[in-house]
Amino acid sequence: MNNDVVLLDGLRTPFGRFKGALAPIESRTLNAALIKALIGRNPDVEHCDGVILGQVLQGGLGQNPARLAAAEGGVSLSVPAITLNNVCLAGLASVADAKRRIQCGEGELYVVGGGDSMSRGRHAAVLREGVAGLKPVNLIDTTQSDGLWCGIQDAGMGPLSDELNAKLNISRDDQDAFALQSHQRAAAAQDSGFFGDEIYLNPEVYELESDEGVRRNSSLEGLQRLKPAFSTDGSLTAGNSSQMSDGAAIGVVASAEYARRHERTPLAYVVETAQTAGPDTSLHLRPADAISAVLKKTGLSVDDIDLFEINEAFASVALASARKLSLPLDKVNVNGGAIAIGHPLGGSGFRLLLTLARALERNKKRFGIAAMCGGGGQGFAVLLERRGS
Repeated sequence: MNNDVVLLDGLRTPFGRFKGALAPIESRTLNAALIKALIGRNPDVEHCDGVILGQVLQGGLGQNPARLAAAEGGVSLSVPAITLNNVCLAGLASVADAKRRIQCGEGELYVVGGGDSMSRGRHAAVLREGVAGLKPVNLIDTTQSDGLWCGIQDAGMGPLSDELNAKLNISRDDQDAFALQSHQRAAAAQDSGFFGDEIYLNPEVYELESDEGVRRNSSLEGLQRLKPAFSTDGSLTAGNSSQMSDGAAIGVVASAEYARRHERTPLAYVVETAQTAGPDTSLHLRPADAISAVLKKTGLSVDDIDLFEINEAFASVALASARKLSLPLDKVNVNGGAIAIGHPLGGSGFRLLLTLARALERNKKRFGIAAMCGGGGQGFAVLLERRGS
């Protein structure tokens, strides 16, 4: 029996800047808009076998946000749904989960991906016990605590990463040059119309038409003038770190048999996945670890892979992982990355995979790997294969 799994379709919203054009819109609404569009293109999705969506900032959004978005988007209430929170890894994890379910015979058609609005992360406080006397109440910023804070180390991922930059000898100059490249490549991709087939425009829900964070006038001189973001002698800045963002990216994963039976040409085959963790809570080398795990499982080498998408949580993460595996940078993030496009947490993983699949097709290449680091020191990678002429 053919046990292959395919990426059948996918769409994403434009990614909005933090407190920018998408800030008034809940993540559930962004997710639902994409699901509705996917049903329009793939009517069977209404009665698919499950909805698996990544979302990190869930507080105050209601029970099981994935099911709420699925219902709002037009998926039958007879279809189960689950919300995944694996921090930034959640979008890739949803694809791996769907792949396992299909190969275990639990179904053949799943909605995957995810989304987050970092602008709408709630402020919270524990008031259930009551507030005694007259005193102020301190609020927790859940965008920070749930999305940007390492709970194991009890420290922000920015300061922790800044410390590791020095240990790994990743210079400020190299980070700024990589950040500039991210903006230049993203701008070129916009100009060529590359993102047009993956970005879903829906003026009834949002007016934004392209990724809001791409800075066409970015220059190396401008990036070098920015002050360190986390410590006076650090090398991380607002310019060489990923942008906090709002957005969603959602798609359809199916069995290859389903695609054949319905005469559908997949975007790519989902060949293998891998998740890694540790040995500590650092981020820089976790994508490299996950890529290595996928290569080991498949018997492929780095040289067999044509394109890589490594999430630009920080420029130093992509640089460190690329250096560890001796990856040429002309194979890494060829259409820019999160420094320019944005990083809406649960919305980033599937965005990487969708962009990768489309880049393989455009460049007529065979293998690509999307990889990410995640808070707490974890990594995830997914290997895609383009088949056919």
